[in-house]
Amino acid sequence: MERNKNRLYFIDAMRAWAILMMLQGHFIDGLLADAFRDNSNIVYSIWKYFRGITAPIFFTVSGFIFTYLLIKVPQKGFDNPRIKKGIRRGVQLIFIGYLLRSNIFGLLQGKIYHGFLLVDVLHCIGLSILGIIAIYLLTSKSKKWLLSIVLLATTLLLFAFEPLYKSANFAALPNAIANYFSKANGSVFTIIPWFGYASFGAFLSVLFYRYRESAKLYTYAIPIAAVAGLLLIFTSSPLLDWLYVATDIQLFNAIALNNYLFIRLGDVLVAFALFMLARKYVLNATFLRIGQNTLSIYVIHFIILYGSFTGLGLYRFFNHALNPVVVIVGAIAFMITCSYMALLYDKHEVALKSKLAVVQKQLWRFVETVAIHVQRVLKAVVTKTLQVLGFAKN
Repeated sequence: MERNKNRLYFIDAMRAWAILMMLQGHFIDGLLADAFRDNSNIVYSIWKYFRGITAPIFFTVSGFIFTYLLIKVPQKGFDNPRIKKGIRRGVQLIFIGYLLRSNIFGLLQGKIYHGFLLVDVLHCIGLSILGIIAIYLLTSKSKKWLLSIVLLATTLLLFAFEPLYKSANFAALPNAIANYFSKANGSVFTIIPWFGYASFGAFLSVLFYRYRESAKLYTYAIPIAAVAGLLLIFTSSPLLDWLYVATDIQLFNAIALNNYLFIRLGDVLVAFALFMLARKYVLNATFLRIGQNTLSIYVIHFIILYGSFTGLGLYRFFNHALNPVVVIVGAIAFMITCSYMALLYDKHEVALKSKLAVVQKQLWRFVETVAIHVQRVLKAVVTKTLQVLGFAKN
């Protein structure tokens, strides 16, 4: 594998680790029997905690990668070619998110099931990309530092006011829109507060790009990320309690009582520090390719586990039914299978798309031929009918 000295391989490694943790997390959470879900069990508790880290890392890394590519282009504002690519990518992710929740049998019967409108990871990441683009465009004509300030402020505001909008009633909105803001109907993720992690990743990418040429980038970045992360994990709740006592502002107390957002942000920073520290040791070509093909892996895992399009996934047959030994072995096999299929697709993607283009072209020619024939037949039938009715001459 040829190395690009300008590429941040530790980000690819983080993304690979996050997608693999997502695979095993979804598999175990979906198929492990309820009798074995014991929070007092140390192994289960550790697994559950690390499973909770996966999504924040995934959102943060997604925001980081997109923004890094966006700001490295010399053109600014709407002249930046990454704007169009980003909009197309954001819309594509939202479309795929809905597509994976569709059911062919339901569509054939003219039905749209409740689950189709629910919002998941891809919807939120796609919308987050569009949100980052909006912030970039709004600040593109201002001072360079304004972009990073707005991105960081977005994260802090979304996390700080989560207790207020979490209980907000979005029932007045259509379900398709309300599902982006509320889990009341069953959405797995909502754009708020999860956009906060994507905007934080975008903020980090601005800092990395600004100091990319510095020989001491990692010398400072690693300890700063580690210390900041540990402070958020262990001191953010006590600090919020202290602020509540000192100011009597109820919001501080509400955040402290369910302080998962800032704690998980600390977990993300510690993960960044660890992967930066191990950046020279995570250069396995296959592992990095997994990190570069997360969308394909996600789509494949959704089809196999949840039965996209057909409803015939593993979740339907083994929902909360397996014992720990079977579910662990199955999770390992599931990670290997999804990764292998995605890398196989990546290897033959160009050839597959070329063949698909040929098939589409032939199919279109066939449709055109049939349409012309149908048009001639209809014209003849209509003309004959008009002649019989006396509206046209023979």
